[in-house]
Amino acid sequence: MPNNQTKALVQGSMMVAIFTILMLISAYVPFIFIVALLFAPLPIAWYSANYKRSASILVAVVGCILTTITSGITMLPFAFMLGLVGIVMGSAIYQKKSKLYLFLSTGIANLISMAIIYMAYVKIAGIDFISMSLEMVRENYEQSNEFAKNVTGQVAITPEQLEAMFNTIELTMPATITISAFFVAFLIITLNLPALKRLGVDVPKFAPFQNMRLPRSILWYYMIILCINLFMRPEAGSTLDIIVLNVSYVLWMLLILQGISFIHYFIAKKGMPNGVKWVATLLAIPLSSFIILLGIIDLGFDVRSLVKGKTKE
Repeated sequence: MPNNQTKALVQGSMMVAIFTILMLISAYVPFIFIVALLFAPLPIAWYSANYKRSASILVAVVGCILTTITSGITMLPFAFMLGLVGIVMGSAIYQKKSKLYLFLSTGIANLISMAIIYMAYVKIAGIDFISMSLEMVRENYEQSNEFAKNVTGQVAITPEQLEAMFNTIELTMPATITISAFFVAFLIITLNLPALKRLGVDVPKFAPFQNMRLPRSILWYYMIILCINLFMRPEAGSTLDIIVLNVSYVLWMLLILQGISFIHYFIAKKGMPNGVKWVATLLAIPLSSFIILLGIIDLGFDVRSLVKGKTKE
């Protein structure tokens, strides 16, 4: 027992040191700071995958304190967020959870930590960085418009269009933040799980992207939102309108992913080269409406069996 405690203490100290160094690099090395931030949860995740959650939390807290001392108070929010992500990732692996559980829990942890950091900035420092960012973007657009008017005599975007665009951005901010949180979680998992595997951790595996099938209940959610838009017509800016807009945004993203997954499945069954998948994925961005329709068809009908049957023939 004392040997195990000593081992846990030594390895915990090592993980704290690695975490602090990665945060130090992200604070002071400009060219690789993003890479350092993405890999910062790795030592905490490794420790959490091998030891109990209480010990992992202690390691993460010490890591946050040392990061604040060595890198300054401005790095504390990043240390808090990445430390929490590391704990959640490692705990899911320690409990032998699936990779889907790992992804969802990491995304939720990201979202919660972002919300806590935002509230702390607003309440303690009086800084609303979302409003500040939107204001900066608005000023840049206005300056671009003014420049275009001086050069061509015409504005690229009318003031009414600009106002409508920023109103939409403000209303869909909850969905944008949610999608961003889960996208960052996906990046962190994709980069750190192979590293954890190399370090001897038994990590869960995802099924190939081409076999991804979202729950069919998403179609019902989509139909409900569609019916609300068609028959209830929420007043612009109302609470219902904001909810419908944000839920629609998230559902569109999920259906686009489902549509791209079906395209990958079709390409794989036809024996086409992998380069075609990359081209199809890039084309999905300008053809998003068609890809959403494809995602709906893939979820609603068993078209994959038809593709599989024709491939066998």
